[in-house]
Amino acid sequence: MLNSLHSTHYFSPDAGRELTEIGITSPRAVNFAVRTAAMGPVGAGVVTAAFYNYKHDLVARHVPGIWRTATPEDVLAARLRAVDTTLRRLLGEEAIASPEMAEAAELALRATEACSRSARPLYAAHADLPVPEQPHLALWHAATLLREHRGDGHLTALQHAELDGLEALVSHTATGKGMTPKWNFSTRGWNQEDWDAAVERLRVRGLHDGKVELTEAGVALRKDVEEATDRLDRAPYEHLGAAGVERLTELGTVFAGAALEAGAFPADLLGKE
Repeated sequence: MLNSLHSTHYFSPDAGRELTEIGITSPRAVNFAVRTAAMGPVGAGVVTAAFYNYKHDLVARHVPGIWRTATPEDVLAARLRAVDTTLRRLLGEEAIASPEMAEAAELALRATEACSRSARPLYAAHADLPVPEQPHLALWHAATLLREHRGDGHLTALQHAELDGLEALVSHTATGKGMTPKWNFSTRGWNQEDWDAAVERLRVRGLHDGKVELTEAGVALRKDVEEATDRLDRAPYEHLGAAGVERLTELGTVFAGAALEAGAFPADLLGKE
């Protein structure tokens, strides 16, 4: 729900336009720049490690070259302008200025108070950034912190399950909740040959049927991964409390639903094929 709000700018033309203004024009370079900038002008190896499921060849094609074009500080400022424009367009000015937006921001920021930097590089980098003053940007910032906190912990769970980056994508897609192979190829740098090899590795382990479905063992493993991720990520929501989580979920569902209805994401983004 909050992750959806965070992710809107990855698919927004506003991000591409703002980054183009500072010299970063490739859609893939834009993606690496906006998500990496909080970490500073890091190299390709750091990005591949932190992102986990991107092909290193794709990362190295753009990183660290992006930092010769624009500074991380310039990228962060451009990203925030893009987020502002995107949320105003998707949600409308009435929602942006509403007391519910301010309430959601306050609740989400309170949840982040219990997040931990330990072994969470992307979260830790974003946690060092200032909180924007405007409520809709503060909510987006908090959603980013919560998203990266959970995401960093998710990588620990994936490694415990012995799923490499591409196997994680293949198995997630097979649940029907992940991106289609087409979107994984275009955004993560993999190709059909890579994908088929990962499917075969999972098939040999008894986790995949070799076509598009997980086996019972594969379903169980993905369930274990999600449960482990939940355990590693429980602190923010325990800190917020049951009533706060319920209210934040209610408010976030309304905002995320409005963004979805406004066309925030491609219609063919998710699916098994």
